[in-house]
Amino acid sequence: MHNQLAAAYGPQHWWPAQTPFEVVLGAYLTQNTAWKAVERSLENLRAAGALTLDGLRALPLDELRRLIRPSGFIVRKAPALKAFVAMLDAEFGGSLDALAAAPTSAVRRRLLALPGVGPETADAILLYALGAPVPVADEYLRRIAERHELLPVPHRSKSPSAKSPRSPSYDALADLTRRAFAADPPARHVQLFNEFHALTVAVGKAHCRRAPRCESCPLAPDLRRAQKQARSGTAAETASKSKPKTPKSRRVSLASSSSR
Repeated sequence: MHNQLAAAYGPQHWWPAQTPFEVVLGAYLTQNTAWKAVERSLENLRAAGALTLDGLRALPLDELRRLIRPSGFIVRKAPALKAFVAMLDAEFGGSLDALAAAPTSAVRRRLLALPGVGPETADAILLYALGAPVPVADEYLRRIAERHELLPVPHRSKSPSAKSPRSPSYDALADLTRRAFAADPPARHVQLFNEFHALTVAVGKAHCRRAPRCESCPLAPDLRRAQKQARSGTAAETASKSKPKTPKSRRVSLASSSSR
């Protein structure tokens, strides 16, 4: 899939930011928000001189809320950004380089302990701001994984009242990417994880939406193969169930006749 998407869309040059700290800001602000809205918030911060650690540190909380208003959820996002800066100051000397030099697993745990940081935000910061070899999963990858049957699907009950099967967990989706590139040299993992996540976003926006638009999608051939295999498996199962069974007594008679 990576190769098909790379051939279709070319290099994505992610993350769209000028500095690692701007990546961190974008990772927070893009939660539940379109990137166009994030861009407006970042422009407000840039105009206020707050796209740096020093600038954001000096910015009053009320002013920060006002500047990031286009991204929404300002009551949650503004204090969360302040909490990140406070953590960086208290534990890493206010240095993103020091944060990046710490063990990746430890940094991930510390990020997840911060308010407003879930697995996707933590991994986006690790990969795109700190250069750690960590895959990022999101809603687009979930749709691709489910529609292309890349992960086991829980058994569906035939009962109309039964709940739908759960979607793949974040960890399962991230591990799917990790295993896909396991044979590649570790030195290339940062670049591959970077590009693959960006490419899934590109195909997700163009085709794998809530209502899929599969026509001309670079991944359509794989989807057709998956659907064909599913139909073949269903047909074989149906044929097996519908095949008449020879009565036990008749089987014994045939065996006796054959032995004679």
